[in-house]
Amino acid sequence: MKVLNLRCDHDHAFEGWFASEADFQDQAARGVVQCPLCGSPQVTRLPSAPRLNISGARAPAAASVPTPAPAATPEPATLQAMWLQAVSQVLKNTEDVGDRFPEEARRIHYGEAAERGIRGQASPQQRAELAEEGIEVLPLPLPSALKGTAH
Repeated sequence: MKVLNLRCDHDHAFEGWFASEADFQDQAARGVVQCPLCGSPQVTRLPSAPRLNISGARAPAAASVPTPAPAATPEPATLQAMWLQAVSQVLKNTEDVGDRFPEEARRIHYGEAAERGIRGQASPQQRAELAEEGIEVLPLPLPSALKGTAH
């Protein structure tokens, strides 16, 4: 099993697991390898440093290395993971009403339907009309990997 560090043309970094190097090359050539965040098939392999465990070899002595100060902002990979987790929570805790979103949001707002979390599609104009009525909505772009059935 080969675990490769990959990056799409939108600079999203992720891992890919493949049976072999040839398997990765074959899947990439067929456009099967896609970014889990944006769905882009334009994926490149990043350099990685494999770790080799050689029996009988001794671990190097621990060097005195100062501990770096905590970063002011999380790493991009950490931000991506946090964002995916937040999107997953929204998907798990809301009802998908599809293109009926503006109508259903109004029904909930005016007490004609039970209050609940919903999600769906609305055009920028529809979102502006909802805002004028005092109905708060939040656009949330979904990564293509989460739009279908999760694996």
